Amino acid sequence: MFMSREIMHCKPGKVKDLVEKFKIFSEALKGMGYPPLRIYTDVSGENYWTVVAEQDVKSLDEMADMSRKTMSDPKVAAAMKGYHELVNDGRRELYKTE
Repeated sequence: MFMSREIMHCKPGKVKDLVEKFKIFSEALKGMGYPPLRIYTDVSGENYWTVVAEQDVKSLDEMADMSRKTMSDPKVAAAMKGYHELVNDGRRELYKTE
């Protein structure tokens, strides 16, 4: 089992917009039988305007497959279009469950 964490540092005033995109993405995941995202926003931390989207996956192959399937969904592709305009930078962290 793995945990994937997407950490995005948004431009000022853009957190809500990115959260809405992740919520649509999460609903699509649930509709395809995958676990939904856990979406967090910062209260305190190194950077202001941070959004974190976390998810557990059985394997890295499952994560790659899930990404391909969801992004081929027209509703998800439309929702995620332009998300780069909302963020300054970001990263992905992958952890193995012990």
